[in-house]
Amino acid sequence: MTTANTPLKIVKDKFGDKAKLVTAIEQLTGDALWLSRTNENKGLAHVSNAKLLRLHATFTEVKAKFGTRDKLIDAVLELEKRTKDTGLRQKLSEWPVPRLYDAYKSKAKQAKRRG
Repeated sequence: MTTANTPLKIVKDKFGDKAKLVTAIEQLTGDALWLSRTNENKGLAHVSNAKLLRLHATFTEVKAKFGTRDKLIDAVLELEKRTKDTGLRQKLSEWPVPRLYDAYKSKAKQAKRRG
C-alpha cells in the first residue's frame, strides 16, 4: 500500500515548512510578477498548502519562460494577434499571473491546433 503525497508532505519534503514556501514564493514574485491582491491582515501565510504549491509552480514556470508579467501579457496578445490593442492590454494588466498564464497556455494550445 502506498500513501499519496499530501500537500503538507510535499511542503515538508521540498521546503521544510510552510514559512519557507511562502518566502520562496515571495522571492520569486517581486515587483516584476506580483500583482498584490492578498489580504493585508492575512497574507500568504493563511493560504492552503495546495494553493501555495500551485502558485510556486506557476511563478517558477512564468519566471523561467517570460521573466516579467509584461512579457507574459505581450505573449498572450501576440497569440491573439492583437499586439496593438491597448484596451485588451489594459484589461490583461489587471489579471493576476496565474490567470494570465492559463490564458497563455490556452491560446498556445489553440494556435497549435490551427497549425
